Amino acid sequence: MPDQDIPESRSADIHEFFAKDPASADFAFFGRETHSDRRGFLRGAGLATMAALVGAAIPFHRNMPAGLVPAAFATESVLVGKDGLTLLNERPVNAETPAHLLDDAVTPTARHFIRNNGIPPTDMDPEGWRLTVDGMVDNPMTYSIADLQANFENVSMALVIECGGNGRAFFNPSADGSQWTYGAVGCSEWSGVRLKDVLTAGGVQPNVVYTAHEGADAHASGVPGKVPISRGIPIAKAMTDNVIIAYAQNGRPIHPMNGAPLRLVVPGWPGACSQKWLQRIWLRDVVHDGPKMTGMDYRVPSYKVEPGEEVDIEDFEIIEQMPVKSLITHPANGAALEPSFEVRGHAWSGDRTIDSVSVSFDFGATWNSAEVEAPANAGAWQNFRTGVELPGRGYYEIWARAVDSEGVMQPHAIDWNPKGYLNNTMHRVAVRVS
Repeated sequence: MPDQDIPESRSADIHEFFAKDPASADFAFFGRETHSDRRGFLRGAGLATMAALVGAAIPFHRNMPAGLVPAAFATESVLVGKDGLTLLNERPVNAETPAHLLDDAVTPTARHFIRNNGIPPTDMDPEGWRLTVDGMVDNPMTYSIADLQANFENVSMALVIECGGNGRAFFNPSADGSQWTYGAVGCSEWSGVRLKDVLTAGGVQPNVVYTAHEGADAHASGVPGKVPISRGIPIAKAMTDNVIIAYAQNGRPIHPMNGAPLRLVVPGWPGACSQKWLQRIWLRDVVHDGPKMTGMDYRVPSYKVEPGEEVDIEDFEIIEQMPVKSLITHPANGAALEPSFEVRGHAWSGDRTIDSVSVSFDFGATWNSAEVEAPANAGAWQNFRTGVELPGRGYYEIWARAVDSEGVMQPHAIDWNPKGYLNNTMHRVAVRVS
């Protein structure tokens, strides 16, 4: 069956997708080929995808009719173990969290967004999982998860992971890629071991420049051996205290769609650096050039460009720190309220901290300072809150803007870039008082 392109636009209703063309949808979503007897034959990455979505192995998958949408999907969320996420893409699976569902100080696993570049591996058994650390190290090693836990200090930290394309939906003209609005961000508590401890044990050679990461996921095209993503980070970032190799999320095994059983967490940098289903870390004496490290991927022009302008590839630079940003999590957009209520949310800024957050309800004419909590640890977002008293009936917008520890303020609008990265414009929610 020929490849079917899945639109990058929002697509929250999986049933509608399958109703239009069941056979093509089978292939596009699960890699399931339809046979003359109308059975859908699941195999490899396609079987792994469906198993991950329903939350268990499927012993009789060979008997499933073509175009069958599993009954598990007939719930409010089509992603087992996830609550209220909006499905953006089916293959690979990408889903964001509505802002009002991110109100918790620590993001519950059920509400952590999903960003996949490929198809999850078929085997996520932690007992047999191995991580190889090699390349430019004195002592290449292969570890089980139990080895990591036994040989290195175990730490737990609340850490922000945000997709570099969060906010892409609001660029005009539009940019290619998943049309994230605000919800490709989360701050779960991750448990694991520090990457720097593991690298130090291997003996980092003096001419190392960059790490390189490899996962167990398969390419969405289904082409054997084709790698969906392999990114890395400068060795200086890798040797900081809050970059961890994680084996747990919020005190429990990592959700399959969040990278079980082992992943990197690189807070404050594009989420693509936080390799999921982690199997190998190798050190290099050049900037890593794996898939999604070159060309326009996770890169922005080194100078301001006009909307729609063509930019030479050599003029793109790798995104490192994510920009200052805030998110209103209460009230929800469109809420009907009494005149007096509390505004809550979170703010974060790459490797920096947040100095202040201000809130406006008169379209930016005046601003009121919010109370901002200290971060739980380096790499966590900071919670803010303030009381609001609106003057009477009508339509209002609540705006929030953050200022980070280097004095950089969240903007009202940002410059366009070809791939729609780094949109940190002020978050606005509408409320009505009747």
